[in-house]
Amino acid sequence: MPVHAAVWPARLPAAISAPTTSLWMNLSISATRYPDKAALVFMGRVWTYCELMASAERLADRLRGLGVKPGDRVVLNMQNCPQLVITHFAILRIDAVVVPVNPMNRVEELKHYITDPDTKVAVTTADLAPDLAQASAELIPEQRLKHLVVTQFTDVFDPETLGTQDMPQTWRSWLLPIRAMPTLVDGQVHAWADWMAAPALDLPTPQARTDDLAILPYTSGTTGLPKGCMHTHGTIMHNAMASGLWGNGTPENVTLCVVPMFHITGMVSVMHTSIFLGASLVLMPRWDRDVAGHLISKWRVTHWTNIPTMVIDLLGSPFMDRYDLSSLVYIGGGGAAMPEAVAQRLRDQFGLRYVEGYGLTETAAPSHTNPPDAPKKQCLGIPFMNVESRIVDPETLVELPPGEPGEIVISGPQVFKGYWKRPEATAAAFFERDGFRFFRSGDMGRVDEEGYFFMTDRLKRMINASGFKVWPAEVEALMFRHPAIQEACIIATRDAYRGESVKAVVVLRQDHKGKVSEQDIIDWCRENMAVYKMPRTVSFVDALPKSGSGKVMWRALQEAEMAALAPETKTT
Repeated sequence: MPVHAAVWPARLPAAISAPTTSLWMNLSISATRYPDKAALVFMGRVWTYCELMASAERLADRLRGLGVKPGDRVVLNMQNCPQLVITHFAILRIDAVVVPVNPMNRVEELKHYITDPDTKVAVTTADLAPDLAQASAELIPEQRLKHLVVTQFTDVFDPETLGTQDMPQTWRSWLLPIRAMPTLVDGQVHAWADWMAAPALDLPTPQARTDDLAILPYTSGTTGLPKGCMHTHGTIMHNAMASGLWGNGTPENVTLCVVPMFHITGMVSVMHTSIFLGASLVLMPRWDRDVAGHLISKWRVTHWTNIPTMVIDLLGSPFMDRYDLSSLVYIGGGGAAMPEAVAQRLRDQFGLRYVEGYGLTETAAPSHTNPPDAPKKQCLGIPFMNVESRIVDPETLVELPPGEPGEIVISGPQVFKGYWKRPEATAAAFFERDGFRFFRSGDMGRVDEEGYFFMTDRLKRMINASGFKVWPAEVEALMFRHPAIQEACIIATRDAYRGESVKAVVVLRQDHKGKVSEQDIIDWCRENMAVYKMPRTVSFVDALPKSGSGKVMWRALQEAEMAALAPETKTT
């Protein structure tokens, strides 16, 4: 019996038997059971389960008409909106594979999401379509997209019905304009509104089962280019079901969905869990603390998964006294530690225990989470349902005793099957021990005497900015495209709000010295990479420290940065 059995929620089994059916069946079953129940709420409009399923089947029929076959990969590039949910399930309806893409990615980054999964079809919103079209155009002809489906945000709501509480002024410039369709070199562009006008024809019955590929989310790492994580219907199904059970979920859940659904947490623990339960999703396309307060109050939100900075921001609103959070029964998240003072305020003022969890793209979100009735602060939690997790020596892979730091390794039904087209990386990520196939997380941690896991450090070189993982090798590879940059090294710097932020230490080419400023580099990065990856500060140096083999000694720069900030940290 595992040591954490003593704190295991009494109402829950230690293991579950997840359905072996397609993920599509979760929507189909919920729509059959609750046809008139609210599935989605967006900008004041309610979508019933019946409407959601019918829309997904219409789009599935059109995608099939473009030649999308079972197993084909389809890019989905959107912020949170009904079209994302519709498209996600439409792709699953025809047994194809969803390739979720971060909508903050720019042209250079997008090329990889077209070429690596060998995709020919992408679905996006009109504000993002030009970048996708340009990324495709800059590829060689055989790699280009053949079809681009484009939706306007206003395809799904009436702007005339909205007040400032539903849509702040800052959102109107990107939500409301009707944008021109781009041209797709060697391909066709299709308007969502035209496509959704006719009903679906006779679609074949879904054939996908547990071991068939369903989702191909990408994660970056130490080698630069992001790698596709092969998730099957079974890996996603397990955590969709388990997340609902862990949060005491029922069909009466009303969940605020502001964590992005392109990300594994929003996709699995929020979207798929809600659809599995037959619950209601209140969608936010971007974070705004006062819109969040308004939506929680208006729709009587019961469950909210988030990152701690959102909670900190909401509690700091000057209008907090206008919002009624009494409907909330579950609040939790991950990506960064919840400050103890904020967690205590949630407990004292609202009677809520903030439930922190831990997971990776490779584990379909949670592999660990805190028991809702016995959470520990700034803690990853205990191993999730069906999960075997250990702390091992990263060199020998031998299990270590409680209290001793080592690498967190994970085995369970939600663990991905391997990296897409990366057999060497897959082999390096797993090892067999005691009948378990363990995934090496690359995170350093320890486990206490009660079986709770805590993060202590990282084996992998990674920056955590407000819950977004930034991989220095990827940012460096993008920065080398700047004509003035001879060398660049990306390190973390402290940030009072984001926890960590990105700093670039740059060596300029000789003929550009004195002609390019730090701000010029920052501005260029803003134009050429996702905003969460871009360096917030740039420091010019004459040379980067290097080892005898010529490798950049990034750790020396990182340690120097932390040492320089230490006195400032002590006085704040």
